[in-house]
Amino acid sequence: MNQLKLSYKVAIKMMKDTQFEHKLGIEFIEVDDGFAKMKMEVTEDLLNGHSTCHGGAIFSFADAVFAIACNSRNIATVAQFCDISFVQPAFKGDILIASATEKYIKGRNGIYDIVVVNQNYQTVAFFTGKSRAIKGSIIKEEII
Repeated sequence: MNQLKLSYKVAIKMMKDTQFEHKLGIEFIEVDDGFAKMKMEVTEDLLNGHSTCHGGAIFSFADAVFAIACNSRNIATVAQFCDISFVQPAFKGDILIASATEKYIKGRNGIYDIVVVNQNYQTVAFFTGKSRAIKGSIIKEEII
């Protein structure tokens, strides 16, 4: 079967249309309806004054995964609230993996849990995102 699932088409389009995620080195691994999994390597450019990954980089990474998950059904959706708890530092050379899972969706509102782990599956951060659907779609295809 050569036809890509709609959620993959949306993720490809969203990643193609942004430069920010590319500058952070974010790549997507997996996507499905209400779910996304991506990775990012901690490079020298992402370190703070403590020689650990800057919290803003981890937040941006988690937010990017959240964006792919909440737009996965091709309904244009934006963040209305995000919260992050950092539980362990990440260091240069670490490969971070973030998984976003939809926990609730009703009408135009959704809630997503995002967990960021390192290559050893040690948790680095917990992120919660609340989404709000807006008008439009990501790609011109039937909205599910």
